[in-house]
Amino acid sequence: MKLISTLVYILVAFYKVLTKFLKVQSSMAKFYVSQRHSHSLFIFSIILRKILFRNPNELMGSFNSAPKINNVDSQDDGLELPKGLSTAALLEHVQQLRGGGIDQPSLLSRCFLKPSPLSEDVTDGMRCLKLNSVSRVCSAPDENEGTQNIRLLQWNILSQTLGQHNDGFVRCPEEALTWQHRKYLIVQEILQNQPDVVCLQEVDHFKFLQTVLGSQNYAGIFFPKPDSPCLYIEQNNGPDGCAIFYKRDKLQLLGYDTRILEVWRVQSNQVAIAARLQLKSSGKEFCVCTTHLKARHGALLAKLRNEQGRDLIRFVKQFAGGSPLLLCGDFNAEPVEPIYATILGCDLFKLSSAYADMQLEREREREREREQDREQQFTSSCEDPNEFISQSIKREPPYTTWKIREDGEECHTIDYVFYTPQQLKIKNCLEFPAGEQIGKNRTPSFQYPSDHFSLVCDFELLDDPRSEGNNKSHGTIQ
Repeated sequence: MKLISTLVYILVAFYKVLTKFLKVQSSMAKFYVSQRHSHSLFIFSIILRKILFRNPNELMGSFNSAPKINNVDSQDDGLELPKGLSTAALLEHVQQLRGGGIDQPSLLSRCFLKPSPLSEDVTDGMRCLKLNSVSRVCSAPDENEGTQNIRLLQWNILSQTLGQHNDGFVRCPEEALTWQHRKYLIVQEILQNQPDVVCLQEVDHFKFLQTVLGSQNYAGIFFPKPDSPCLYIEQNNGPDGCAIFYKRDKLQLLGYDTRILEVWRVQSNQVAIAARLQLKSSGKEFCVCTTHLKARHGALLAKLRNEQGRDLIRFVKQFAGGSPLLLCGDFNAEPVEPIYATILGCDLFKLSSAYADMQLEREREREREREQDREQQFTSSCEDPNEFISQSIKREPPYTTWKIREDGEECHTIDYVFYTPQQLKIKNCLEFPAGEQIGKNRTPSFQYPSDHFSLVCDFELLDDPRSEGNNKSHGTIQ
């Protein structure tokens, strides 16, 4: 891996020197130089694409390629659901399907940071989600503001093909990795939280989700990776990619756009989806964007992710303009990586991290409970962008993924929900289970279907004159 990183740095340096050398001032050589510059860029692009597109059976950067197996999403074609099931009835139904008549371990219970006054199930100031219950809005809104609330669920659900045949989860029982076991836990984790918007990554069974979530009045958009690593594995169900689902009885899809993210003007294998949605009750609009950036560790990969993040920001700027924005996904980067500062440092959006801001609010509440007036110590507004980013890093959760692979245990924060705080107010977030709940074998497991935990956030859409008259979108739905 170090050899590959060194090779790429040499190639990048060579390209920069070559292009600088070719910028001669002679008018007689302009055409000749232009041709040579284009040729060098073409060669460099080919090499870079070889690095960015990874075959899962080889080390990243290998110039060998295995044959593709272009299967399609068909493994769930025989799925049938009873008609007219409520969400609670559907959850009970999928539990029975998952168990096959045999008792199975319960899905990990989760807690919201703030309890709902409507709920009697409160422990230590937090409401726990029980296995057989459907969660309510965790921060009870005022009656005249309830229509402005949006619940977002962000989750890398783990590709079935990669999780079962490639990722090397050495402490996870084989049965727990089967699609028959995982698919109903995925449905349960999503539906018990009753999200208005669902953003997913590593989706390689979109038809299944479309059918099950569609029975609960969700509609979805799917955009696959151009060269999904799933396609190099024999048992694949088609390519994996990103998906956005939205609740049709509450939201109207006005338009959407998709993008293959670029690194130094070369298309990578990572994608993004952006959607413009409108609250039917009030007519207010907002944009949602989800992505899944390049995986693996190292300084080179951090640089590639940052370049993908820059391209993502350009894409979102063009699509969303000044509209309220929710930007989420698996960024495959800890908060200390450059991509985190790139996202929060965008001047147009002035984004904040939902979980970091909820931790800030929690700190404020603790201080108020102690009757100590230290509001200035925990202020969220900071004139120094670097200080703002530094404080946000400290307040991110300790982990959003916790797994054990062949090369060791990984426990870190790489999934985020970013938002525009001038236009959206974060009201609540779903906590992550503690280590003793997760168990010594970590995830995925019989109790949780992915190596990433879902992020669930409640937002209130605020009145903001900046968003008015700024309704440009792409891919308009007729």
